[in-house]
Amino acid sequence: MISENLIVIGTVASLLAGLMTSVGALPALFGRPVDTRWNDTLLGFAAGVMLAASFFSLIIPGIEQASGVFGGNTLPAAVAVAGVLIGAGTMAALNEWIPHEHFFQGRQGPVATELARIWLFVLAIAIHNAPEGLAVGVGFGGGDMTAGTTLAIGIGLQNAPEGLAVAMALLSVGNSRIRAFGVASLTRLIEPMAGLLGAWGVSLSHLALPWALTFAAGAMIYVISHEIIPETHQHGYEKQATLGLTIGLAAMMFLDVAFG
Repeated sequence: MISENLIVIGTVASLLAGLMTSVGALPALFGRPVDTRWNDTLLGFAAGVMLAASFFSLIIPGIEQASGVFGGNTLPAAVAVAGVLIGAGTMAALNEWIPHEHFFQGRQGPVATELARIWLFVLAIAIHNAPEGLAVGVGFGGGDMTAGTTLAIGIGLQNAPEGLAVAMALLSVGNSRIRAFGVASLTRLIEPMAGLLGAWGVSLSHLALPWALTFAAGAMIYVISHEIIPETHQHGYEKQATLGLTIGLAAMMFLDVAFG
């Protein structure tokens, strides 16, 4: 019963974190277009939150869990390295195998001319968001409610500026305000599904927890480096994006240390 409750909590938490995307996308319905400089700064903030969460909420707890299971230092370190590499490698493979399109990087993956551009973009966002939902689900599935809550708050914080960026990008290519808001909101449905998978997976065996934590970290680090940071450096506002990243990292680090 305890494990079932954790699965439910992890899934709901990932859903709530994902819903922050809709909050971030609200200006697409009611507000004026967001300045590109401000948009890049907010995306940098999101990258900083994800980067801090990868280390403080996933990699370090993963190493601690591995130490409790295997003992010593070498084997836990090897598990962490392997988990991060497998997570990043999985995201790289999905990036190659699934047809999708980024607004600034263009089409990637296999050619799929039968898919409309909007759906290629939705697939790109789904690939991007899956590690975030997985991380929240794993955080709760491991049984540490405080750590899971902190991670969910951090992911929710970075989802808001991402929702804004997605909605504004959709508006920029001619989509209506309602459609931009709707698509930006729907792209987060992958998060509760990934959260359910993560919470269920680690609830099966405590041996899976260090692997799942470091896998989620590797997947998020890949997304940060491959997608978010390059997109914040496309318009000449690298300084603002870097400032946003630094603030986001510091904010998430504070949350994790103070409350985790």
